[in-house]
This record gives sequence, structure tokens and C-alpha cells, in this order.
Amino acid sequence: MLVIRNAQVFCGTGDPIRQADIQIADGRIVAVGPALESPSDARVIDAAGLFAMPGLVDAHSHIGGFGSGGEQDLNEMTGNATPAVESFYAIDTKSKEFERAIRAGITTSVIAPGSGNVVGGMVCAVKSAGRSIRDMCIKNPVALKMALGGNPKGVYGKRNQMPMTRMGIAHVIREQLTKARTYLQKQEQAAGDPAKMPEYDQGLENVARVLRKEIPIKVHCEQFDMMTTLQIAEEFDILCTIDHAWGASDFYDEIAGAKNLVGIIFGPTGVPLLPGECGKVDIECLAELDRRGVVTAIMTDGPIMNPELLVGQAGEAVRTGTPHERALMMLTRNAAVIAGIEDRVGSLEPGKDADIILFRGIPAHDTAARCVHAVINGETVFAEASDKK
Repeated sequence: MLVIRNAQVFCGTGDPIRQADIQIADGRIVAVGPALESPSDARVIDAAGLFAMPGLVDAHSHIGGFGSGGEQDLNEMTGNATPAVESFYAIDTKSKEFERAIRAGITTSVIAPGSGNVVGGMVCAVKSAGRSIRDMCIKNPVALKMALGGNPKGVYGKRNQMPMTRMGIAHVIREQLTKARTYLQKQEQAAGDPAKMPEYDQGLENVARVLRKEIPIKVHCEQFDMMTTLQIAEEFDILCTIDHAWGASDFYDEIAGAKNLVGIIFGPTGVPLLPGECGKVDIECLAELDRRGVVTAIMTDGPIMNPELLVGQAGEAVRTGTPHERALMMLTRNAAVIAGIEDRVGSLEPGKDADIILFRGIPAHDTAARCVHAVINGETVFAEASDKK
């Protein structure tokens, strides 16, 4: 058994921060509470003066999929819609980006295809440490990636191909969903008769998972493109997440009233303030969206932004009106809920994976706070020299 003793603990469940111990066995959390009795042979981490919380969940990332030499293994830009491909097969688990994520306290990343295509492919959630992608993967898929706006327009417009416009992007999405709906109808009409079944199509099978509400569409969109996403989700009665969400403060009523929205994944801040869709980076919207009951999380878009920025953005959310504990939930439980992995990670509760980080200083409150110890599946994967126990 591993015991983290005397930490100031944030469980991620909405409970107040308190002094407590955390017991871990077989890679899982056993108990969280004050002065827990533990076996005499338990391994102990003395966390007095440290802040313990669930490992951070980066709700939108591409780490391990964009090479230093310019490779884009997460962008299959050979067609405007590639729903058959999966990020699972593109991730270099030996990438140094995972080590850096751990040092920033990120123990889980939701890794999506890039935004070069309108329909980019399937998204998976992986731990920051492990022997292989099979070992690290928590769930595959968690969503189907889609993208609106300048990214797909910039790729295909230069080729004089659809989509050159936002009209074209909406058409491509609706076309894929309509094809998949017809595909499902033919399967139902076949009633199990192989001779009547439509020809197998992996891409349409993946889109069909969206239509059955098994997974949401995970949509790169900002400004009024968010309204396109909500309109299409309502039309086809599918679930969606809005990722980036710059300009969300212009659409509070529409977002809060959207029945098909799983959540908002905001960020990253620090992007160039360009005209158009990148022109309004309004992290202050998180306070109001959270107040209105919208499940909100924060992203790095790694490796576009450094992993350390995840906590920095939470601090900006606090500075602009988000209650501190609510901001911490945007880095942990909320992100896990949006990804559909809250049964495994995102909070410190008995039975959950023992993914725990220790900070010296309180993250999103103390500007000098830093991660000094990280545990994944009950094993220490990072510890500053002075914190090795």
C-alpha cells in the first residue's frame, strides 16, 4: 500500500479543500480522509505542506502526434472527411511531450486528430505514462473530431476543393451524418440478412456511433461557428462538445440552452489575436458559463501551447471571476466528464485510478505553484529531488 500523508487535499468532487491522507493499493484509490490507519509496511509519501489533487486532464491535445520534423501524423489531409482514421494509431508514446506533461501535472490527455479536415477521425484518452499505447489508453474512442472555420478552409481552399467556405464545411458535416443515417437504416431494414446488408464502411460505422449517441462530435470552432455546431447537433439529435470556444461570451443564452451540448473546452489563451475567429479570447466567459450550469474545461491544444499553460489558464479564470475550486474542477473532474472517462479519473474517490499530483503552492492561486510529485496508477512517475520519498 502507498499512503500520501498530511496533504492539503482537493478531491475534485466539489467538497472543500481539507487536510487528509490518501491510501492507494493495486493502482487504485482505497480511501481519502484524515489520519487514516495504514499497515506498518505501507510506503509513505510525507506531503505535509503540499497540495494534493487529481491528476490534471487535458481535454484537448495532440501531443505525440506532431513530430519535431514537421510530421503531422494526426492530420490525414487527403480528403475533407476521414472518419475512419483513429488518433490511437498516430501517437508516439515515447515523445518527450509526455514527460513534460507529467512535470506539469497532466496525467491524462484527450488526444484528437488535428483540424485540417472537416471530419478528422476518432479521439482517444491516454495516460501520460505506460509501456505502450495499449497500456496507456483509457478509452478509445471518446469522440469523433470535426473542425469548422479557417483550418479546413485553409487546407482545401488552396486546392480549389470543398470546403472553400463555411457553407461548404456545414455541407460536408451534414453529408457525412446523412450518409451514416442512411447506412444505419439499411442495416435495420436488412434485419440480420447478410445478403441485404449494405457494404461495410468503417467511416460510416464511426459516424453511426455519433448518431447512436455513443460518443459526441468534438468540434474545433470559435465565434459564430459555434452556432453552426449547435444547429447541426440539434438537427441530427447528436451530442457535441465545443472546443476552443473563443467568443463564447457572445452566445451565453444559446450555449446554456443547448440540449445536445456535453460541454465547453476553452482555450488556449496566448494565441495571436488575429481578425475573425481568433479575435476574441475571452476566458472570462468561464465564470458565467459555469454559473449557468454548462460543464466547462480548459485545454492546452498541446503541443501548440506548453503543458504548464493549463494551470496558468485556470489562474486567469480565477482572476476573471471563476471561484477557485470551480476552476480546479475544470482541470480535473469536468474535463473527465466531458471525455466520458470520469469513472476512471478526474477525482480522488475510492475505486478511481490512483492518478494524483502534489503541488508546492496552490495551483491557480499561487503564481509560483509547481508540480513536485506525480503518481499514475499508484506509481510515482515524477518527483523533484527534495520530494522523493
